[in-house]
Amino acid sequence: MANPEILYSGINDDVVFGSNVRVIQPVNLYGCTLGDNCFIGPFVEIQKNVTIGANTKIQSHTFVCELVTIGNNCFIAHGVMFINDVFKKGGPAGGDKNLWKNTIIGNNVSIGTNATILPVKITDNVVVGAGAVVTKDINEPGIYVGNPAKKIKSF
Repeated sequence: MANPEILYSGINDDVVFGSNVRVIQPVNLYGCTLGDNCFIGPFVEIQKNVTIGANTKIQSHTFVCELVTIGNNCFIAHGVMFINDVFKKGGPAGGDKNLWKNTIIGNNVSIGTNATILPVKITDNVVVGAGAVVTKDINEPGIYVGNPAKKIKSF
């Protein structure tokens, strides 16, 4: 019987922290940048090439994959999933990171519990409702809900 390779989650040395960042363990953070006054809840994974803006709060059980940028003063609720692979070839990209796409979240954006965010751009001043699936860019401030997410209210 073979022995498995055991790896441990944690905070790697290559994470860049702004001032006054609070992180609740256990987390898995590597190769990312966290702005001033960020809060990262437990059971969060933030992968490399991710930037989180100042004063942003990321709640527990959230997954932020590579190539995501989240602006300042954002709130990412429990269990939000960011996706960078849209299965362009009919299945997972695997090691071909050229098939992955960026996600850009503006400032003052709130994303509700269990929302799924595909590779999109979301403008400033947006609320994404709980359980929403964002499949297209959001270019106007407002409240978006559903699957696929649709605008239900303007600000």
